[in-house]
Amino acid sequence: MLLRARVVLPVTRPPIDDGAVFLSGSRIQSVGRWRELNSRAGGPMVDLGDSILLPGLVNAHCHLDYTDLAGEIVPTKSFTDWIKIITTAKAGKIYTDFAQSWLHGAEMLLRNGTTTVADIEAVPELLPENWQAAPLRVFSFLEMTGVKSRREPRVILDEAAQKIAALPVSRGGAGLSPHAPYSTTPELLRLSAATARAKGWRLTTHVAESDEEFEMFTRASGPMFDWLKRNERDMSDCGLGSPVQHLERHGYLAENLLAVHMNYLAPTDAALLGQHGVSVVHCPRSHAFFQHRFFPYAELSDAGVNVGLGTDSLASVARVRGHQLELNLFAEMQAFAVAHPNVPPETILQMATVNGARALGMRGKIGELAVDSLADLIVIPFRGRAEEACDVVVQWRGNVSASMIDGEWAIRPAV
Repeated sequence: MLLRARVVLPVTRPPIDDGAVFLSGSRIQSVGRWRELNSRAGGPMVDLGDSILLPGLVNAHCHLDYTDLAGEIVPTKSFTDWIKIITTAKAGKIYTDFAQSWLHGAEMLLRNGTTTVADIEAVPELLPENWQAAPLRVFSFLEMTGVKSRREPRVILDEAAQKIAALPVSRGGAGLSPHAPYSTTPELLRLSAATARAKGWRLTTHVAESDEEFEMFTRASGPMFDWLKRNERDMSDCGLGSPVQHLERHGYLAENLLAVHMNYLAPTDAALLGQHGVSVVHCPRSHAFFQHRFFPYAELSDAGVNVGLGTDSLASVARVRGHQLELNLFAEMQAFAVAHPNVPPETILQMATVNGARALGMRGKIGELAVDSLADLIVIPFRGRAEEACDVVVQWRGNVSASMIDGEWAIRPAV
């Protein structure tokens, strides 16, 4: 199949005016100008007209299970208080609530341009049925805690590993998600890191999300420290350095780690992340919801850290008057652009595509239009010049006009 568009935006190379992408099965065979590819490519042709054809967006952090909690939880002054509230809210839900919420979130992501999502799965019983019900390329990370349950780390990990091993082959995959340094034990972190390395799995963990978490680990004090101590968490791992340094002590920092949030850094943290090849996932609207300190993008970037974007869950996104509350990576790009006006749109688009692909170990396969990449593509209407394409994509508001995943139309173009 040959796809033609006013502009083809590969992301890893400049925009192509009157461009085309030639597909064979689920992969891209060539990318270039329409005139050149049309003369040598066979097969059917789809002319997408006045549009931008670009790679599908890669949402590097999401909680699909919590989509239907949208607007139910208001911001609190204390992050620890918010954790208590959402924990109570989740306890009141049943399996069908989570299943419906997951599917609602997947539908939102699809129409808003995401083709791949890294999802934290708190209800593993949803898999693999929900994978089969949605066309998205889903990487499900099975969430683990263990502080409150007092269960043995080895038992917790073995259950998750057995679930992953039993899952069928899919467009995405599965990995492990020890929830956060404060909600897990050092032993669970060490065991998870070792297992993920041995099996070639990715890890994802919320790290340094709040000032209260940072205070807990650096000073052995604060609201989170006091709350967890009252709940009989072993606090002997606190007062020894930052959350990042805590992870390094337990052999957790590695190239297979997606460290989510990373809002509060000690002076050497960015360098540590860069040295270990850790990817960081920033969720701009969730960051604004909690009114965290300014996200240290420049510090992380200067240290060579790969930074991607995620939506987080709608339980931590504020309603905006006149706008529907949705999981939307375009909205995350726009929020990042407002907070970081000196970062060019080309870089922001890379954060929502190729950087997320790299974090998931999928560089060269998704997040870009290149020879032998998977045919994960989206289309948005466009009548301008090729040099305007990146800025238009970052500022796009509305549904995509077409979406293809693995060479199959998930949203068929109206042509």
